[in-house]
Amino acid sequence: MFADLAGKRVLITGSTAGIGLAIAKLFVTMGAKVAINGRSANAAAESALSELAAVGSKYDIVFLPADLTKTDECEKLVNAFVEKFGGMDVLINNAGGLGGRSSLENIDDDFYDHVMDLNARSALMVTRFSIPFLRESAKASGKTTSVISTGSIAAREGGGLGAGIYAASKAWLHNVHRNWVKEYTKDNIRFNIVSPGTIDTVFHADKSDELKDKIAGSIAFGRFGESAELAPSYAFFASHACSGYITGQILDVNGGQMCP
Repeated sequence: MFADLAGKRVLITGSTAGIGLAIAKLFVTMGAKVAINGRSANAAAESALSELAAVGSKYDIVFLPADLTKTDECEKLVNAFVEKFGGMDVLINNAGGLGGRSSLENIDDDFYDHVMDLNARSALMVTRFSIPFLRESAKASGKTTSVISTGSIAAREGGGLGAGIYAASKAWLHNVHRNWVKEYTKDNIRFNIVSPGTIDTVFHADKSDELKDKIAGSIAFGRFGESAELAPSYAFFASHACSGYITGQILDVNGGQMCP
């Protein structure tokens, strides 16, 4: 069913480690042409490229640096991707992060702007600049193109202490996808969310072992998820054969940490 991902041109933001890199590895093994992204060219980017080259063709993999908290950098990223691959079939908005913790009484404009730029502006603007190319690809192929964004369980349950703005930014992302469905379904562009629960990435590096054990105890599977366990959900949403009539959906991948 995933055979239609071979040759697809896929941009994955925030993808030099963790969930983003796991997604990139899976798409490369499926024969997709993949661009990974991080804020700057560094050792992590080089390591990610090496890992991807080991599982696929190095000629169909590229690293494109961009600071996606800035609108002009979002536009630069999309243009660089299209210049490299000649168009776009799938956009995965994975860039984002906690951005820091702050209680309500200590939040200032700089903190608010940083977290929202990291999680909301990045997805909004990369999607904005990608729409013409996704529309063009859908029209040329007669099949749907796909935007998939990484949400969060925090969007539903409010986030941990000090993470209220992060949770709100992810809830914003969940909701703005529903708006885009109304505007762009006529262009055969689909919008879906993969919403992870607690995944064993650097996101949780600031937590004590005691707290991690407590969180794991709240998960039906009794453990944190792994990045590789999330990647197939993105492939499902990217594949027209698998999900060509699915749009505006949020897929929870949380090991039973929260059930509808």
